[in-house]
Amino acid sequence: MSEPQTETPSPSETGAPVAIEDPAMIGALTLTEVAASKIREIRDAEDIEASYGLRVKVMGGGCAGFQYDLYFDEPADGDNVFKIDGIQLFCDQMSFMYLMGTTIDYVEGLQGAGFKFLNPNTTGSCGCGSSFSV
Repeated sequence: MSEPQTETPSPSETGAPVAIEDPAMIGALTLTEVAASKIREIRDAEDIEASYGLRVKVMGGGCAGFQYDLYFDEPADGDNVFKIDGIQLFCDQMSFMYLMGTTIDYVEGLQGAGFKFLNPNTTGSCGCGSSFSV
């Protein structure tokens, strides 16, 4: 006798958020190897759950009009999901309009260390480099 087959419920049936994973979007938001390594280092040091990914967000503010925000979070409905070097990046639709084509790097220098956004969509940035305009 064969065992009854059960179907795994979809995320929407279980109440989990539905993320957008579109193969055509590969490369639309990327990490350098250095940035990926630093994110893994932070995840391990902070003992962050494996289900969490790095949320990449654009918010109003800063001296040039917009600023970037990075934090570990769970996926939300409608997020674009990017998997790079074992790291999940989550980006909401509004933020993604400003981030398409962006590469996130991690740099260390005389002025300190931090994540740097190489965003082809910006028309300017402030002197401190933490905000941008489009």
